[in-house]
Amino acid sequence: MSSREEILARLRLATADVTSRPGERGPVPVIAASAAAAQDTLELFVATVTDYRASVVRCTPQQVGAEVAAALVRARAHTVLIPPGLDTSWVARARDAGLRLRTDEVEDGGPLTAHELDGIDAVVTGARVAVATTGTIVLDHAPDQGRRALTLVPDQHVCVVRADQVVHDVPDAVALLDPARPLTWVSGPSATSDIELDRVEGVHGPRTLDVIVVC
Repeated sequence: MSSREEILARLRLATADVTSRPGERGPVPVIAASAAAAQDTLELFVATVTDYRASVVRCTPQQVGAEVAAALVRARAHTVLIPPGLDTSWVARARDAGLRLRTDEVEDGGPLTAHELDGIDAVVTGARVAVATTGTIVLDHAPDQGRRALTLVPDQHVCVVRADQVVHDVPDAVALLDPARPLTWVSGPSATSDIELDRVEGVHGPRTLDVIVVC
């Protein structure tokens, strides 16, 4: 038997149970949502995000401002970008600590340019949903998150996630998302590696990710 014949024989064996004809669509697979306990899901999310080398802290709603300021000071941020719909109480302590807060607009009312964004040290945002099994935060760029560039250019991203926004698995998250909106899926700080597996962070996104989980 030639190599060609052997390959074709293996293909026929592997597809022997396929009943649809070429061009026909088979049944659409359905992945059921998880019924994991909320506390177990939250614990898994914290563990998975931490494993991605992100900083994770838990706090009460009253402590959010202090934790945001602590994360920014720890990363030595000086200029902080604030999306238009962000809860101002989250950054009040940062302002008191002497950090410069900026909104996404210039004098003529337009958005900041890429060059101006490059001069911003950090951004503080909310989130749409978070996935425990993958340690992923999903942004749909609502007013508390701002446009996509705001969370890709600054070197630090401080993201506030409510405990009730954390779901167990990806299908649970997809069920809550609007596919018509721009979506950014964040799994830890931006990182890549070369052929020798040397890890480099901050190449195509924030070098530092601080996640504040509000319980």
